[in-house]
Amino acid sequence: DWSSDVCSSDLKKLGIDFVSKDIEADPGAKEELLNKNGGNFQGVPVTDINGELVLGFDRPKLQDLLRKNGLLAD
Repeated sequence: DWSSDVCSSDLKKLGIDFVSKDIEADPGAKEELLNKNGGNFQGVPVTDINGELVLGFDRPKLQDLLRKNGLLAD
């Protein structure tokens, strides 16, 4: 998925460690996602930053949450 690739690329460029999970290939990852968002699957990517979910690729929101959690300098 294009947006998942862009999200992963952005996180790598920012030097952020992350774990990528493929919900189509890993039933456990899909179950984890559904548990985190109340069973409401709306698409990928879904990024979990310390329990806060970002649905879809939203660069400003991702960067705000990374800063808020001390994972990205201002």
